[in-house]
Amino acid sequence: MTDHPTPAEVAGPKRLFIKTYGCQMNVYDSERMADVLRPLGYAPTDTADDADFVILNTCHIREKAAEKVYSELGKIRELRELRIARGGDRMTIAVAGCVAQAEGEEIMLRQPAVDLVVGPQAYHQLPELLARTARARGERIGADFAPNAKFDAMPTGRGGSGVTAFLTVQEGCDKFCTFCVVPYTRGAEWSRPVAAVLEEARSLADRGVREITLLGQNVNAYDGEGADGKRSTLARLAYALGEIPGIDRIRYTTSHPNDMGDDLIAAHGDLDALMPYLHLPVQAGSDRILRLMNRKHGRAKYFEVIDRLRAARPDLALAGDLIVGFPGETDKDFEDTMDLVRRVNYAACFSFMYSPRPGTPAATMAGQVPSEVMKARIQTLQALLTEQHIAFNETQAGRVLPVLFEKPGRFAGQAVGRSPYLQSVHVEGAAHLIGQIVPVHIVSGQQKSLTGRLLSERVAA
Repeated sequence: MTDHPTPAEVAGPKRLFIKTYGCQMNVYDSERMADVLRPLGYAPTDTADDADFVILNTCHIREKAAEKVYSELGKIRELRELRIARGGDRMTIAVAGCVAQAEGEEIMLRQPAVDLVVGPQAYHQLPELLARTARARGERIGADFAPNAKFDAMPTGRGGSGVTAFLTVQEGCDKFCTFCVVPYTRGAEWSRPVAAVLEEARSLADRGVREITLLGQNVNAYDGEGADGKRSTLARLAYALGEIPGIDRIRYTTSHPNDMGDDLIAAHGDLDALMPYLHLPVQAGSDRILRLMNRKHGRAKYFEVIDRLRAARPDLALAGDLIVGFPGETDKDFEDTMDLVRRVNYAACFSFMYSPRPGTPAATMAGQVPSEVMKARIQTLQALLTEQHIAFNETQAGRVLPVLFEKPGRFAGQAVGRSPYLQSVHVEGAAHLIGQIVPVHIVSGQQKSLTGRLLSERVAA
C-alpha cells in the first residue's frame, strides 16, 4: 500500500501558494517544489487567501528573516481559521528551506498551525509528507542531507515560463565562515553530474529559455562527474552549456575567491555566452577581520583575482557582498573595507550589518559591535556603493548593448530586458521583441535601471 494520494484523493483543482525568502537558490527550489506537486493537481496561485497548500520557503542567513517567517505564519494561521469558519476546506501549511532545516522541531512547537516542515534537501518528499499529513499519521519533518536523492527524484521537465531561468548545479559549502549557517543548513559541498545539468538545461532551452544562471552556495567549487567519469570544473560545464542551441547567456552565483580557477578566469575571456558580470563576495576589506571570519583569503588574494579577471575580460563588471560590524571590527578595519570598495569600484554590491546566527562561532565572539556604530558605518558604506552603482549605470549612456527582453513594461508597448551587466533596460516600442536579444542604444542610466531605444528590429547574433 502506498502513502501517495490516489487520483480520487487529488481530484479537482487545488491551489498552491509558495512565498520565497532569501537567495536565488530558494527561488529555484520553489520552482522545483511546484514541479513536484503539479502531478498531484496543484496549480499556482498568487495569494495565500485562496490556497489549499501554503509553503513558506525560508532563509536562515539573517535573524530578522527568520522572525518574518513566524510573523507570516501567524497571518496564515488566521487565514486558515477564517476559511474553516466559513465552511471551506482546511488549508495545509508547510515551512521549507533553511529555517526548516535549522529549527524544525522549534517551528512545530512555536507555531502548531504548521502541518509539515521540509528541509532544502528533502522537498522531493513533499508528496509523501503531504499524504501522511492529510491522513494524520507518520512523520511531519523531512530534513536530511541527501541532495543526490533530491535531484534524482525531481521531474525531468520544468514548469513555468520566461526567457531566463535559475539552474542549481551545486549545493552546500565546506568553507565554514564563522558568521554563516550554510554548512549547517545545506550541508557539505555536493555537485550535480554534468549529464543531469545538461539535460535540465536542454529542457529549459526547449521551452524558450535564452539565459540561465547557475546556482550554488559555492558555485565555482563545482566538480560534478562528467561522462568520462572524471570531475568537471565550472568552466568545463559552462563551455558544454554554451553548445546547447538556444542558450545564449550564462551567469553563475555565488562564488568564492579561493575557487576562481585559471580555466574559469580564462573562460570569461573566451566564452561569449558567459556574461561580463560576476558576483564575487569578499565580506570585509580588513585582513584581520577576514581572518576572524575564516574566509581563508586576504585583500591581496582578492585584488589578484580581480586583476586577472579584468585582464581576461576588460569590460567585466563586479558585484560583491560586504558585512559591517563583524565582532571586533574597529574604525581602522572599517576604513580598510572602504578602501577596498574604492579600489574595486563595484557595479553593484550587497551590504549588511552583522547579524549573529545561533550556533555559529561569531555569535559568541568578544567585541560585538554596538548597533548604533554599525548603523553609522553601514550608512557611510552604502552611500559610497550607491555612488559607484549610479556612476556605472551612467557610463552606459551612449553605448549600444545587446538586451534580452524578458517582459512587458509598465506602459503600453514598453518592454523590459537585461543588459549583459544584469541591469534592467526599459525600451519603448519593444513589446513585440520579448524573448529576443536586440541591440539597444542606451540613452541614460539611473540608479535602478537604464533607458534605451531600438536601433533596429534585427536580432543580435
